[in-house]
Amino acid sequence: MVAIAFHQTLGTLHSQGYLSNSGFHHEFGNASVKLIPRGFKVDVGLLKRGSGNSSKRSFAVIQASTAHTSVSGPVSSPSSNSTNGSPKKSNETALILIRHGESLWNEKNLFTGCVDVPLTRKGVEEALEAGMRISNIPIDMIYTSALIRSQMTAMLAMTQHRRKKVPIIMHNESEQAKAWSQIYSEDTKRQSIPVIAAWQLNERMYGELQGLNKQETADRYGKEQVHEWRRSYDIPPPNGESLEMCAERAVAYFREHIEPQLLSGKHIMIAAHGNSLRSIIMYLDKLTSQEVISLELSTGIPMLYIFKEGKFIRRGSPIGPTEAGVYAYTKSLAQYRQKLDDMLH
Repeated sequence: MVAIAFHQTLGTLHSQGYLSNSGFHHEFGNASVKLIPRGFKVDVGLLKRGSGNSSKRSFAVIQASTAHTSVSGPVSSPSSNSTNGSPKKSNETALILIRHGESLWNEKNLFTGCVDVPLTRKGVEEALEAGMRISNIPIDMIYTSALIRSQMTAMLAMTQHRRKKVPIIMHNESEQAKAWSQIYSEDTKRQSIPVIAAWQLNERMYGELQGLNKQETADRYGKEQVHEWRRSYDIPPPNGESLEMCAERAVAYFREHIEPQLLSGKHIMIAAHGNSLRSIIMYLDKLTSQEVISLELSTGIPMLYIFKEGKFIRRGSPIGPTEAGVYAYTKSLAQYRQKLDDMLH
């Protein structure tokens, strides 16, 4: 179902002109180069923390014009450099967090929770824009929730990545699913990125509020009660999850499955939801329960962390201008981007 929905979405994008921007395309050897001129203006307002003892975090509006280039060919990521033929672990890895683009129920102002709702047209555009912003950052593995809106966001974002590897959802739900989705070409495997879907990264389950209009619910139960259900840390809505309960499963999954991959040198992207990502950021940034309840994440805006020497360092949001100085890049990520650029000359 996910694969069908994704291919249908890509078909719609092509027919509506999203993925058919005019530009220059040329092939030489085993490399393909595509130049797409694109100007954009980005408001990098990411995290707003409104607690009394913390300041508002924001970034300036950046006007940028970029020539977005794509590369298909052998480019190694910083974590896979080798000097004698054997892989060499990098002492730092990238972690990208993306909240899914706007969904149809976001648009209708309904409580969504774990109901499986797809993206709106605006959400598709946000996913593509997110892909532009991370197009120069190495990605070895992708984790999503089990919900289609996060999977659409991840897949659409990767269509904009310059490395042009293909994201492939891993089907490990049964031995038959594993066998039927097996890839028999080693070269194709090298040009692919595994996508792991995990229910533990799902949005907070809103219980009896799911499907209700947020304004009508506030009118019925009172603004204070609805605000308590939505923004308290440990008070769940009727038959639903609190943020604390969501954090227990999301952080446990991150520590057990994702953090070991970062330790091994893999660069990771997570496409998930407001509350599951808030939970993970609470762990990464060591926020208190009072700080995390006032944390807001914009849809479709990627956050970049660097994992180095057992610590997570937040680098903000990577934008995509041609001026390298605008990137919150480390040396190894800058070198990776340079390798991509060198492929074009």
